[in-house]
Amino acid sequence: MKAVIKAVPKGTVTTPEGFFAGAVSAGINERAADKLDLAVLFSETPCVAAGVFTTSRLKGAPVQLTRQRLERGQVGAVVVNSGCSNSFTGEHGLVDAAEVASLVAEGIGIDPEEVLVASTGTIGVPLPMKKIRASVENIIMSRDGGHDLAKAMMTTDTMAKETAVSVKIGDSQFTIGGAAKGSGMIHPDMATLLCFLTTDAAVERGFLKDTLKKAVETSFNMVSVDGDTSPSDMVLLLANGMAGGEPITAGSEQADVFRQALEQVCVYLARLIAADGEGATRLVEVTVNGAASVSEARKAARAVVSSSLVKAAIHGADPNWGRVVAAVGRSGADMDEYKIDLFIGDIQVIRAGSHLKSGKRAVSQLLKGSEVNLRVNLNLGEVRATAWGCDLSEEYVAINSEYMT
Repeated sequence: MKAVIKAVPKGTVTTPEGFFAGAVSAGINERAADKLDLAVLFSETPCVAAGVFTTSRLKGAPVQLTRQRLERGQVGAVVVNSGCSNSFTGEHGLVDAAEVASLVAEGIGIDPEEVLVASTGTIGVPLPMKKIRASVENIIMSRDGGHDLAKAMMTTDTMAKETAVSVKIGDSQFTIGGAAKGSGMIHPDMATLLCFLTTDAAVERGFLKDTLKKAVETSFNMVSVDGDTSPSDMVLLLANGMAGGEPITAGSEQADVFRQALEQVCVYLARLIAADGEGATRLVEVTVNGAASVSEARKAARAVVSSSLVKAAIHGADPNWGRVVAAVGRSGADMDEYKIDLFIGDIQVIRAGSHLKSGKRAVSQLLKGSEVNLRVNLNLGEVRATAWGCDLSEEYVAINSEYMT
């Protein structure tokens, strides 16, 4: 059955039917866009939900609480703040996270156990609960409130990151929306990012969990800004079923289309995160072709995009292609130096392991563009993978040398 997936103009996390959001300035985060730093996402009907979380051994209180609640059942809302991650705050942090959820639940009129919690910002600082208690009741939710939610969870981000797609397959139609934040401490697997995804499709919980995990593997887990991760990272997917129809399962005719649409949303947001890396001046896309397996392709692509030497060379528009090959070599992926091809933009600089006399000036000019594309062909198989990152600039050092001052 033919399916049509279309981007929704100005789409956001509240574009799917039945989702509302709102945000306020609680005085938690001075960096926040329009000073919005506390937001709530709400579904008018309970949702089936799934999540993917940080791989760090240090997990913030919101991550711990949200993981527990996801296993218990349905979800009605998500509350998020920026400016304070409520991580490394001990048992008191868990108490505060639970209270924030209870405050939101009371205002909406749902069970506190149905409210998930997310926080981002400085580590080791308690939530300013007095400010939060005074602000939660001022949040006014609306159908287009997703735009404010996207702003409220920004830290060093320079732009809000949001999108939505509509999907039509046969006589049925559904929508997937999302909002994300992330700029620094970004590295596979899972980094300093928050992402909330919503859909009005009816989806079986097991399929939802599996599909989200796979979408994250090909999108957010293929992004690197600086090699660091945090205790706060999470991607949540909520499905409220308001589009009607039977729940999508792994064996249904809508399953592949749902996977494609979800991956499209996640990849779009992942690219925005890479492009908005702290101090970034260029988006870097690395595609590895001809690998023997998916894991080999991903290892090689991620090694190149996360290499500080590659990132610095791109920032300086230095056509030092040897750094790309060196990154592939240390990635752990299988390679044969006599088979590898390398393209910088549309200029091939290596063919079957031999360096071509490509014009350095032309290559340098390509590296000055706002988007730099590196293509590596290992010529060992048929599998490919793509990763995204950014250049490494002086501004990155400036941002992270004065984060708390």
